[in-house]
Amino acid sequence: MPELKFNKGTDEEHEIELDSYLISACWNSGCAYAGQKTRFNIQTALVGNGAKIKIKGKSEEGEKLGKVSGEIYSNVYVGEFDLPEDIKIGDKIYFEVKLPKNNLEGKSERIPVLPVPKIKKIGWNAPEARRGDIVTLSAELEEVRDYTEVKLIIHEYDQDGAHDRINELPAVVKDGKVEVKWEYEYHEDTDEVPTEEELKRYGRHYNPPEYFFTIKFDDLELGRGQESGLLLFKDWIDVELIDGQGNPIPNEKYILRLPDGNTRKGKLDNNGQAREEDIPPGKVFVEFPDSEDEADFSIGDQKGD
Repeated sequence: MPELKFNKGTDEEHEIELDSYLISACWNSGCAYAGQKTRFNIQTALVGNGAKIKIKGKSEEGEKLGKVSGEIYSNVYVGEFDLPEDIKIGDKIYFEVKLPKNNLEGKSERIPVLPVPKIKKIGWNAPEARRGDIVTLSAELEEVRDYTEVKLIIHEYDQDGAHDRINELPAVVKDGKVEVKWEYEYHEDTDEVPTEEELKRYGRHYNPPEYFFTIKFDDLELGRGQESGLLLFKDWIDVELIDGQGNPIPNEKYILRLPDGNTRKGKLDNNGQAREEDIPPGKVFVEFPDSEDEADFSIGDQKGD
């Protein structure tokens, strides 16, 4: 950044002219993949909105990546190049940037071209999980260097394709494999509206969430077609009713108010306990309509009286 100097009096107005300049011209990641999009970011200072900008993509081996032109706004320009599928692996790419009316130009750093990673095998270690279960996400990969840093992105599946991103787990590839463990946590956006087919399968109210995961290499994300398979989430609650001395109250009727607006009725056993399966994720409220005495109850890991 150029040094600003001002040596006039401060008790009167003066007009000064500031020079614009190019702060940076950078790729968004440290490598590029053959046949894929590669994004870049350009930052300037004191360049007016609408200033024309021209970018040329090149490689050290003489490959032309094309030209991009546009206008700067808020001193930022973001763009991308489509790398040819036949670009030489190991070649290094860079881009040149010019702002003609501002007399600015510069070059980006050089980044290597790598082959596109491929998924050989990917999946969960179980077809379904309950709250508190720890599941394993694993994959076998090809065309990936050892110690490559990746992210495993967990999505809640949506029939219409509007998948919600639930979690992001960092990992490192070793011997062509990647593996991480995940403990399910409830998220408020687990609220997919069920399809008619799912309503027939699960009933008119409860649609248990399903999850898939992808593997992200910088700007490249593999597995968006649910190649990992879908992990079905199931939940349950334990209901227990005891009196003030800690003794169980048996055979008591109860009503559960579920987070999907449904209600479920049941009866405690001789030990004052009951388990309800396939409970939607979220808060559950319990009532004992025939209980006249004060009592303590527990429901899952929530307690009340």
